[in-house]
Amino acid sequence: MTQVPAGMAPLKFEIKYRPSYSLLEVQLPSDGFITAEAGAMIYMSSNVEVKTHTRVEQSGLLGTLKVSVLGGETLFINDYFARGGEAKVGFVSAPLGDITRLEVNQDRGYIIQSSGYIASTPNVKLDTQWQGFTKGLFGQNLFMIKTLGDGDVFVNTFGAIDKHDLGPGEKLIVDNYHLAALSTTCQYQVRMFGGLKSTLLGGEGLITEITGPGEVYIQTKNPMEFADWLWRYIGPKVHSAQGGKGLHIGIP
Repeated sequence: MTQVPAGMAPLKFEIKYRPSYSLLEVQLPSDGFITAEAGAMIYMSSNVEVKTHTRVEQSGLLGTLKVSVLGGETLFINDYFARGGEAKVGFVSAPLGDITRLEVNQDRGYIIQSSGYIASTPNVKLDTQWQGFTKGLFGQNLFMIKTLGDGDVFVNTFGAIDKHDLGPGEKLIVDNYHLAALSTTCQYQVRMFGGLKSTLLGGEGLITEITGPGEVYIQTKNPMEFADWLWRYIGPKVHSAQGGKGLHIGIP
């Protein structure tokens, strides 16, 4: 595990171009660093040194490969160090939407959509051994990471961010593909939306019932619904290019 430099100054950051095309720019003090998802960097100062390591160091490469295959996640993450002076690094993620900072401390961590993770400060632990990541408790192809420790986590949502502060015992039901993050002080239960018939025909699928106290972050757009909507337009072209085999075009 990378050691945090003694006496490292706090990181400064700016989230630009909110809310639709957000970009995270981090100002690193000399010898300071930040950890980020592989592929998230879009620019950096020339004095930045990059060190790459696997997500699951304790399990070795084979354990990391297993987690990567199950979660559909990037195998590696990068540490960006400022050498010989201050530096800056810019990060984005694939979804078009907003970026927000979640403050992690000893009393409260966060459970976040693994696909929304962008970056985190040195003392934040990404727990990919947690069953919500390795077993996909929140639905097929929907995995979550638990963040613990002390520091900041930056997440990207698909669409805008809708924050809900739940009081003790207060409940909120959220469609799983709209759930971006919830604090570890919350209790949750994943279940089908209504009965089996409603789940299959109602277009909702799995939902999570969340009970406060704590914070819930919701993304206003659903990536699966967007993919289905996009396929309505490109699907017929793909089928046509394949010679019309299996072509079924419905009326919108």
